[in-house]
Amino acid sequence: MAQMHQPATGTCPGCHEPLESGDRYCGACGYDLSATPVAAADSPTVVLGSPVAGEAWPAARAAEGAAAAPVLLPTDLPGTDSGGSPLPGNVRHDGPGGEPEPDPRPDEYPLPAPDPRTADPSALGDRATHVSTPMKVCVACRAGRVDGDGYCENCGHAQPRERDHMEQELGPVAAVSDRGLRHHRNEDAFAVSTTALPDGSPAVVAIVCDGVSSATRPDEASAAAAARANESLLQALPQGTHPQQAMHEAIVAAAEAVNSLADQAASAPEQDPQRHQNAPACTLVGAIAAGGLLVVGWVGDSRAYWVPDDRTTPPARLTEDDSWAAQMVAAGLMSEADAYADERAHAITGWLGADAYELEPHTAAFKPDRSGVVVVCTDGLWNYAEGAEEMAGAVPADAAERPLHSAQVLVGHALDGGGHDNVTVAVVPFAVPRPGAGSAYN
Repeated sequence: MAQMHQPATGTCPGCHEPLESGDRYCGACGYDLSATPVAAADSPTVVLGSPVAGEAWPAARAAEGAAAAPVLLPTDLPGTDSGGSPLPGNVRHDGPGGEPEPDPRPDEYPLPAPDPRTADPSALGDRATHVSTPMKVCVACRAGRVDGDGYCENCGHAQPRERDHMEQELGPVAAVSDRGLRHHRNEDAFAVSTTALPDGSPAVVAIVCDGVSSATRPDEASAAAAARANESLLQALPQGTHPQQAMHEAIVAAAEAVNSLADQAASAPEQDPQRHQNAPACTLVGAIAAGGLLVVGWVGDSRAYWVPDDRTTPPARLTEDDSWAAQMVAAGLMSEADAYADERAHAITGWLGADAYELEPHTAAFKPDRSGVVVVCTDGLWNYAEGAEEMAGAVPADAAERPLHSAQVLVGHALDGGGHDNVTVAVVPFAVPRPGAGSAYN
């Protein structure tokens, strides 16, 4: 057991702030006073920068001829874990066997010491190079520091979440996802990737998922499905699996990933409010451009559209919705216009989730005879460009050369239309080096 020292008085050896009688930790910087003898009247040999004052970590003063002083790194601050974050419950590791013991300090110091890694670099001048992470500045007032909960300490404004707007461009494929103008969070997710077939030819993959808002944790469901489907395709395609079979297997794998979220909820404590809610769920649509084939797969009402580079040739919708409206049209009970105008139109009949009636992955393979792009999207976009002609009209003419810009334009189209839902779109160029013919649909 470590030797216990008498409570310190005077000033803190770390930041030189005045100490109160009985203090075991510095109230300003969190310095552990119990493991440090009472400081003498002169300056300490090891000079420690003050997290509160935002000082850099200085070396020993050469003018005094002292040996190089050890540097206190941000991850070594007293009262922090290995990542530099304050330890919970104001504990210290000086008990038997390194077990934490309760801090006897009263509760008048509820706030942890500021992390020097988030200090304002402008306050450090030429010493700012010692700060490893710049301060996050509020997007609203542009002045306040953002706290760990995502709120501005100056104006209190909630900061955008990471998933509120996401963009990715990977070689010939790009995707953009946005929260929209009405929803409080983004429940969509996407994954884009590139790989190679066994013969070395390229394969491009795009997966888009839309969380079912009426389900529990829809944002987690969409993220899990997109990541797992993408992972499955990146494993199968280089091994020579036919792209259509690989897409089928990827959808099954995505469904298993979403199902596992329900298993996690079932094992949660009884008091968990999520326990008695319905299972996490999402829709999925994906596209593969590989070996001269265009393969799409889907479950739910997210869609894929074909838009040729030559706009004098017709575009096409490549998927059929698993929805009430689609069933009404297929049964000949309603026209497409009437069905999709009905308030029940977007009630889906197929989804990924533990409470899905039956998993029925749909796949289709095409061999286009001309170049174009595939637009893979959630209903947050196609609600504002439902028909194939409407979608083609919203896609920029240079989409094949600028897929990221095109995805941005399409998201903007949805936001300009009202942005009532999360909107996610991936743009996959498909180049045909020589004329081809034929298609297959299953």
